[in-house]
Amino acid sequence: MGLKLLHLNLHGLIRAKDLELGRDADTGGQTLYVLELVKWLASRPEVDHVDLVTRLIQDRRVSIEYSQKKECIDSCANIIRFPFGPKRYLRKELLWPYLDELADQLVTDLRDQDQLPDWIHAHYADAGYVGSLVSRRLGIPLVFTGHSLGREKQRRLLAAGVDHDQIEQTYSISRRIDAEELALAHADLVVTSTRQEAEQQYSRYGNYLFDKAEVVPPGVDASRFHAIQSPSEVQTVDDLLATFLRQPDLPPLLTISRAVRRKNIPALIEAYGRSPVLRQRHNLVLVLGCRDDPRQLDKQQREVFQQIFDLVDRYDLYGQVAYPKQHRRDQIPSIYRWAANRRGLFVNPALTEPFGLTLLEAAACGLPMIATDDGGPRDILARCQNGLLADVTDLESLQDSLEEGGSDFSQWKRWSDNGIEGVSRHFSWDAHVCNYLAFMQKRLKTVELKTGIFAKEKVNSPFGKHLLLLDLDSSLEHADSKSLVSLRDSLVTFGPGKINNLGVLTGRSIKAARKRFAELNLPSPSVWICRAGTEIYYGNELESDRFWQTSIAVDWNRSSVQQALSALKDHLDLQEDDQQSSFKVSYLLRKPDNAILPLVRKRLRQKGQSALPYLRCHWYLDVVPLRASRTEAIRHLVLRWGLSLENVFVVASQQGDAELIRGLTTAVVPVDHDPCLESLRSQQRAFFSSRKNNGLLDGLKAFRLS
Repeated sequence: MGLKLLHLNLHGLIRAKDLELGRDADTGGQTLYVLELVKWLASRPEVDHVDLVTRLIQDRRVSIEYSQKKECIDSCANIIRFPFGPKRYLRKELLWPYLDELADQLVTDLRDQDQLPDWIHAHYADAGYVGSLVSRRLGIPLVFTGHSLGREKQRRLLAAGVDHDQIEQTYSISRRIDAEELALAHADLVVTSTRQEAEQQYSRYGNYLFDKAEVVPPGVDASRFHAIQSPSEVQTVDDLLATFLRQPDLPPLLTISRAVRRKNIPALIEAYGRSPVLRQRHNLVLVLGCRDDPRQLDKQQREVFQQIFDLVDRYDLYGQVAYPKQHRRDQIPSIYRWAANRRGLFVNPALTEPFGLTLLEAAACGLPMIATDDGGPRDILARCQNGLLADVTDLESLQDSLEEGGSDFSQWKRWSDNGIEGVSRHFSWDAHVCNYLAFMQKRLKTVELKTGIFAKEKVNSPFGKHLLLLDLDSSLEHADSKSLVSLRDSLVTFGPGKINNLGVLTGRSIKAARKRFAELNLPSPSVWICRAGTEIYYGNELESDRFWQTSIAVDWNRSSVQQALSALKDHLDLQEDDQQSSFKVSYLLRKPDNAILPLVRKRLRQKGQSALPYLRCHWYLDVVPLRASRTEAIRHLVLRWGLSLENVFVVASQQGDAELIRGLTTAVVPVDHDPCLESLRSQQRAFFSSRKNNGLLDGLKAFRLS
């Protein structure tokens, strides 16, 4: 049986043909690379099928194609779209609250299939987060490619003088870095495009292991990107730029990118505007995606274009700079060849460049490069010897490199020939996919299912159709006698198809939980999730679920966790021994402080600990294994016993309960909930009660379960 593969690329606009490259900050080289990789993989004889999972979008501002649940790429590959979050198109920074919803859908979908994928390849941080959850729950090997990394982006933006709070507000950089850390902790293999990425950029992450990384440079489609130019395409490009350039035959300085800050286009314009040599010798051609109405561009794009227009005006570059509003994707190879035919240069001034696929495309068409001295361009130049690298943060250095690059035709010709030969030798798609599959099969063939405990057929489940999970430490602990009586009566009277099984969530030991619960005079629970999600007990059994214990034990070292956090003794005190357990280290804060969570996470990462902290009720901090939480314990129950996650009901009211609300569980939030849960009102299966008492019963009625 051949390979079955799953790729995750969640943001941007991706479809089987006519990619809208450059439409916005999220639809760029990554989407093109992933789509091409899926196509080439599907063409290989050892691959039976490839699915590319992305987001289903229903928005009149974008094509109706993005609302198709399934789109055929070819006979062996499909795009599968899942709806999560609002129906409208969202930039990637706004997707974080809804990713758990996708993970739940994807796990359910894969559980019902006859064959699991041989591996999941997650592209970028958001897909890395989802891929980690799916890999953890189903035991499927995970491959991760960050494409561009949050820590590197943050470092560059801070160096450029951007305020930290602005970076956080614009890019949700903390969420992104946390997701990358999670993906690296779960990844069986990390695929990078360059050695610099593998050795320097990823090494800034606490969960990164160098021996899990492989460098696999992307490929170029030689059928599209080549040096043979036709007369008709010359005229097409001339027509595209005719209204901009007074002397269209001058050698162009060409850049093709999205209009985002990272691409650093204003610096290129300023270097050009300040140089009499460049202005006399070259035109400047900026192909920055398509734009119809500037009001439809996102804020970052509008700001970048405004900078461009201001600089063109400041240096009076009219007639020397072209920035067409529209172009077709199939015109891009023609634009490269047009620039090469005029002895131009391709310029990549990006602040950070994970690889730079456009540099390879340009080189294949015979167009030399002047590129940023960062990341991918270094590897490309080392193999192709087709241009110069520049410090793009220094305008004088960039200007000098541009002037030198166009000063000598014999040098230009040597670079042009070297680029064509180098791409053919080192960067073909065929070589890329062969290397990719070889590394995958070598690295992952020894990876066994890490959990694999899930029901595909009918099992002897201790649960009925529905399961109601009550929090013993908050909602039940603080319930008055009248509310308890109402709850007891409702649970007794629920009929067939209603709530017929009760579960308990608690941070206590099973012994303490059973003792306290007995005082409430409620129906006996079918399941107990104890010790902050690290232990699961069924009914009156004394032994915890051994499958769950085995699952969460991976890479956990309790004493090392405690030692790692000993430096925070001014902030944290260990709780009493009866609050500790093998898979839980519990602390009491000396004073409430939400900033303690990132501080604890940082310490754990620095010390290489696979653990996560959870803050409850502003005072109580539990540190548990990376793979453990109340949420993951619930997913374990669902998978092991064949439940439907949508039939699991939870009550969430306190700080730390946000994890229970995200995803496809049905959450009831009483009116007197902690204010930190307000931001979760957009979750599709969260019911926020408006009545002072009986909020749980209101929620059950809202979902027609009472």
